[in-house]
Amino acid sequence: VYYTNFNVEFKEDASPLTLADRKAHDIISLALKDTGIPVLSEEGRAIPYEERKNWKQLWVVDPLDGTKEFVKKNDEFTVNIALIENNHPVMGVVYAPVLDEMFVGEKSIGAYKISNASNAGDPEGQLINKNKIPRKNERNYYAVVASRSHLNAETTDFIDEIKKEHEEVRIVSKGSSLKLCMVAEGVADVYPRFAPTSEWDTAAGHAVVVASGAKVVQAMNEEKELEYNKENVLNPWFIVRR
Repeated sequence: VYYTNFNVEFKEDASPLTLADRKAHDIISLALKDTGIPVLSEEGRAIPYEERKNWKQLWVVDPLDGTKEFVKKNDEFTVNIALIENNHPVMGVVYAPVLDEMFVGEKSIGAYKISNASNAGDPEGQLINKNKIPRKNERNYYAVVASRSHLNAETTDFIDEIKKEHEEVRIVSKGSSLKLCMVAEGVADVYPRFAPTSEWDTAAGHAVVVASGAKVVQAMNEEKELEYNKENVLNPWFIVRR
């Protein structure tokens, strides 16, 4: 779909929707059906909280995260799949199809970045130390993940506080859930998100972050991690810290 003149529709919240979102949802949902674990997907039907509140396990899926990036054709969109147990992500995969980069995280095995993922062959054979993240930090500056062009007041204030503690602070950015993966990989130190996101935007990246030894906490209470399968699937503001 990406390499065609695809149509763009808009949802009630004005966010874009393409044929790729729907097709990816169908393919992933079919693949996960054999697990017997229910799926909560951005493009799936709205599942009432009464039905899902007792789920101990579920898949949280964003079949196309970064549809705006997809529409702009800047290559920085991802497919996100996370396994949630007791409201916390325990395994996650973030795949950027055009970049052909895959981030994988599971707490007991750690986090990995696999380049040329589509040619990697047996995935189990690829989870080796050379792929493990975070990599050694050789930067001489403190990196903050933020939009260079759309900094809101809260994010600006947060960066100003960081500048008091570090000699050199740089803003780095990418599209979609790759922003969380930047902290997991160690190419960024912190990602403050003071704007709306939903559970499927963050679940897979959250799992990768935790597996890498970093954390995703609520901005208003940094003692608390983000939680999933809530009645309201909107996330509170959060901070990803290494």
